[in-house]
Amino acid sequence: MTTGGPTDLVTFGETMLRLTPPRGDPLSRTDDLAVHVGGAESNVAAAAANLGLDAAWLSVLPESPLAERIVHGLRGEGVEPIVRWADHGRVGTYYFEPGVAPLEPAVHYDRRATPIRSATPADLPLERIREAEAFFTTGITPALSETLATTTAELLAMAREAGTTTVFDVNFRGKLWDPEVARETLAGLFTDVDLLFVADRDLRTVFGSGADPEATVAELWDEHGLDTVVVTRGIDGALAVGDETHEQPAFPAETVDPVGSGDAFAGGYLAAWLRGADVPTALERGAAAAAIKRTVEGDMAPLSPVAVQAVVDGEPIPERPEGSDDGDGSIER
Repeated sequence: MTTGGPTDLVTFGETMLRLTPPRGDPLSRTDDLAVHVGGAESNVAAAAANLGLDAAWLSVLPESPLAERIVHGLRGEGVEPIVRWADHGRVGTYYFEPGVAPLEPAVHYDRRATPIRSATPADLPLERIREAEAFFTTGITPALSETLATTTAELLAMAREAGTTTVFDVNFRGKLWDPEVARETLAGLFTDVDLLFVADRDLRTVFGSGADPEATVAELWDEHGLDTVVVTRGIDGALAVGDETHEQPAFPAETVDPVGSGDAFAGGYLAAWLRGADVPTALERGAAAAAIKRTVEGDMAPLSPVAVQAVVDGEPIPERPEGSDDGDGSIER
């Protein structure tokens, strides 16, 4: 387990290896699989780190070369992996078939027996959460096991008590649990959440928003004492409900790979908001980060403040957004 000082953002959850065949190759016929690191909580940490936050990802992994691949991938994005190494279990994987019309994209999980499922607060360096400015997790984590549902609740409550801002993304996964179970479990968590992200599709599936999603959001906000609820709406942009309501249109982007765009949105929002930006600015930065993510393969987005600003300004993204070569091979930053 690595250690360090206080961070801007600590996330907690399971990260897997994603295996993807070339577009047009079904899994049953392919000879090639591209490997990517993917997990909602680590995707958010990577986006926030690329945009200037000191971000860490907290999890449990088995001691194996595949787990080292995950750690290596996150370090490459500027994320500090805070890992408890387990002597049992395996690294979870998932297979993503991009799909070409009329076929829809398909996801196949292979994540049983991963060691994070048995993690309790006693297994984790809780001081890192208490000392962080913000703590982030998602509805995927409590869906993995009853133990993790309890752990998630305890971590959110502990963070809230310590004065750490708590952030939660519903991220409903129908292959992990039923909407009714999710709704009951999540309702018990929301009382310890400050900022809630939820996709409009999850509003409909889990909370039955029907034809009036804004009324459902307002009800969640009021019932659970949330500071802000941010609704991501795909091509229709995003909506933030709090003391005031703000809307943000989506930025146009050619979609190469949609996976992780919601995580990029959350990371972009948090990178701005935790540095003092108001909600409209944070929404704008989140939407720009999501647009950039859609243009690249894999779960994590190659973001930079310059690239995000270019999208906001409607300008082409510079070829080298993170610095310029001064001629001797060094990069000025």
